Amino acid sequence: MTTIEFDIRGQICPSTLLTALKEINHHRTGLKNGNCMLVFLTDNRDATITIPETVRNMGYGGQVEKRDGYYVLTISRAG
Repeated sequence: MTTIEFDIRGQICPSTLLTALKEINHHRTGLKNGNCMLVFLTDNRDATITIPETVRNMGYGGQVEKRDGYYVLTISRAG
């Protein structure tokens, strides 16, 4: 599985969500097939709610992990 990382630290909502949606749509085939996983690094706490909620509504899996001073959002195939 390929992991593709995006550093969106410094961006605020809705920019964080729009960036994530753009990349999810660009990599949708790989996500649906389970061939890739997207990782977003963010320091925007609102993004830890909006992005995972949105991707779950789209049928993907979304996880949030807090690190020292930022968050790691992982988007992958559901299940």
